[in-house]
Amino acid sequence: MLYSLFLIFVGAAVFATLALVARQSLIIGYIVLGIALGPWGLKWVTDTKLIQDISNIGIIFLLFLLGLNLSPKKLLDLLKQTMIVTVLTSAVFASVGWGFATLAGFNQVNAIIVGVACMFSSTIIGLKLLPTTVLHHKHTGEVIISVLLLQDLIAIVVLLAFQAASSEQNTMFELAKLVVLLPLLIGVAWGLKQFVLLKLFSRYDRIQEYVFLLALAWCLGVAQLAHSIGFSYETGAFIAGITVATSPIALFIAESLKPLRDFFLVLFFFALGAGLNISELEQIWLPAILLGGAMLVVKPVVFRFALRHVSETNRLGWETGFRLGQMSEFSLLVVFVALQSALIEPSTVYFVQLATLVTFIGSSYSIVLRYPTPVAVSERLRRD
Repeated sequence: MLYSLFLIFVGAAVFATLALVARQSLIIGYIVLGIALGPWGLKWVTDTKLIQDISNIGIIFLLFLLGLNLSPKKLLDLLKQTMIVTVLTSAVFASVGWGFATLAGFNQVNAIIVGVACMFSSTIIGLKLLPTTVLHHKHTGEVIISVLLLQDLIAIVVLLAFQAASSEQNTMFELAKLVVLLPLLIGVAWGLKQFVLLKLFSRYDRIQEYVFLLALAWCLGVAQLAHSIGFSYETGAFIAGITVATSPIALFIAESLKPLRDFFLVLFFFALGAGLNISELEQIWLPAILLGGAMLVVKPVVFRFALRHVSETNRLGWETGFRLGQMSEFSLLVVFVALQSALIEPSTVYFVQLATLVTFIGSSYSIVLRYPTPVAVSERLRRD
């Protein structure tokens, strides 16, 4: 493991330098490094499953930090504003994905699941490339966050439905479990925050190391509790974040966890590239690239059109569209769960995986060149 970390981070430093010189996004460098060093490239790093599992901690921290930046009242207001936009745009993206998969020769079940995978935009890219000032204080950041949250809720329902399809319980039972257990989880987290966490924070808030440790324990503890009752770790982490969003200590926690989040996200993007099985792409590489290209074109246009029709500005519509103009890590999770549930063929997974990588690369590149980001190659656009 230590040797793998050495290769990943030394390689990431080299590829990040090359990406900056070539005016590319750092994310592209991490993905290309994974392809180069992974089991389908030079085979220098072969245990990508372990790296993928570890890197998922980065996504957990990302959702925790997202929750820290939203008060519950603001969250409810945002979700009401973007509900129609999210539902309508998701339906359009699913239709486009289904159409491309059908033309590529997949049967109806596989094509429908490809369509479902196309509904989502990447929380990682959407938030990682969003400057802190936009995330916290700008209406653009609020719109992006609310759309991503609603997409995540849709993804949770989809994953539960797929899991139910392969279990002895029916789908309605699983969805009923969602309706009952999710409010219960929120209630337990809120109670622990009120009667335990805040008291500890207020008593020992001058000891920064303790605050950092307590924040980690809170994030990972609620994430594990959520996982134990059938939800994702990411859902639990978001709930952990939003329950302490109104605490005075929230800003310190958010700043102290950013470097840790970035460490694990480097591993995430490396594992994403390393997991691409090049030998399986012979038959599907062209339609997968075409699907990825179509998503890069269609998503900004559809988001702009939808947001304009709910009285948002033209500029906000385009920026939101470009920042959410990719497929998602949830796209990958959807097809992996569908494969485990014996609903689709392995070739469908590779099809979605390659299309998602194409959108990650294309979208991050277009965002870095057009809009302020923390990793912009231009001084004019670099905002932390």
